[in-house]
Amino acid sequence: LVWMIFYYGISGIFADIALIFNIVLIFGILAGLGAVLTLPGIAGIVLTIGISVDANVLIFERIREEIRKEKGLKQSISDGFNNALSSILDANITTGLTALVLYIFGTGPIKGFATTLLIGIATSLFTAIFITRLLVDNRVFKTGKISFSTKRTKDLFSNLSINFLIKRRISYILSSIILFVSLTSLLTQGLNQGVDFLGGRSYIVRFDKQVSSSDIESSLNSSLGSAEVKTFGAANQLKITTKYKVDEEGLDVDQEIKEILYESLSSEYLEEIAYEKFTLGEDVGIMSSIKVGPTIADDIKQNSVIAIFGSLFIVFFYILLRFQKWQFSIGAVSAVFHDVLVVLGIFSLTYKIMPFNMEINQAFIAALLTVIGYSLNDTVVVFDRIREYFRIHSSWEDQKTVNAALNSTLSRTLNTSLTTLIVLSAIFIFGGESIRGFMFALIIGVIVGTYSSVFIATPIMFDSYSKRVK
Repeated sequence: LVWMIFYYGISGIFADIALIFNIVLIFGILAGLGAVLTLPGIAGIVLTIGISVDANVLIFERIREEIRKEKGLKQSISDGFNNALSSILDANITTGLTALVLYIFGTGPIKGFATTLLIGIATSLFTAIFITRLLVDNRVFKTGKISFSTKRTKDLFSNLSINFLIKRRISYILSSIILFVSLTSLLTQGLNQGVDFLGGRSYIVRFDKQVSSSDIESSLNSSLGSAEVKTFGAANQLKITTKYKVDEEGLDVDQEIKEILYESLSSEYLEEIAYEKFTLGEDVGIMSSIKVGPTIADDIKQNSVIAIFGSLFIVFFYILLRFQKWQFSIGAVSAVFHDVLVVLGIFSLTYKIMPFNMEINQAFIAALLTVIGYSLNDTVVVFDRIREYFRIHSSWEDQKTVNAALNSTLSRTLNTSLTTLIVLSAIFIFGGESIRGFMFALIIGVIVGTYSSVFIATPIMFDSYSKRVK
């Protein structure tokens, strides 16, 4: 909210009003549907807050461009809204298609995440196109003037002439190195797959004092053979995950593991705790548990793979349909594969050293699909401007046209990425332990997605397009 006012002045206040109205609409619709709000669902809402700013940023940047062409204020506002509409629709439809695939193939909390994201996309479009327009037109009608920048930001990014394409070989080499390291780590070290994908049992255990997760993990490894112990929320609460007898079903195995946990952990309490109190978990002891069988884990894994490749397949053909050139589809999908592999590689490289849980579970798949949606959103906006410039400046060389389009969208790209990162960082810091790995994946995805739309998707599109023209 503060950044929008700082950057766009009075019009930033109108964007903030539209954003607040958007949040009210989302919660109103969820309340009307009787939806159960989960942590991934809340993440979907707050992510929507971050990306819904994008529509207003697109509109304001187009209006600023029209004003610099010395059109009248009313004409600039009208043209700005009209010219931004194509980019807004394309970007939100690609994100919406990804969310739809996630809703169809996701289960439980992931379906909740997709639901809030789909609702958020629809309400974001409504508030940006209608509410912001209503407030802007009302201001112009009453006062005859309105600003779309402040003194500090008036000419920021307005006269850029960066030659992005001349640097594409450097970006190809850099990305190739990063992808090689990521793939090597994935093949040798793998990922920290959670119970969702391997099957097993997970317990949340609360103590009456602060405990050391590493000491308890050592103790449980000797009794359960394999156990992963992480601090979960407060310092006196642990998440204990074990694949002990994962192939065996029945109450006897569940009872056996609870007894092992009691024998291993009862000495960690300040006051002696009875077995019955430990297993009931009212104030201390086992607060909750989850059991996922190998068959269910395989189904979840299969659905996750279908969701990722299904969303890419749909988006590829949507971009092909909209842009009428396969080069744009190849560029966009290449950037998405790049972003997904980098996120997976970073998780593979760092899951043993990070102080928070970095399991690969259903929430992580939601994060990956959100990264796909965000990357496509960013790329489609850039491609939309390139397509426009190809039409307007048909006499220019291809390289000049593409560079001019990239420079003209740089302000929007940086503004949207910054506002989204602010939101994600806030959830990462204040959102609690259970959602921290999910947010970390999104933060990495936004950073990598911003980079790839400029330095991967566009160069690949340009190289394949230029070869065809020659």
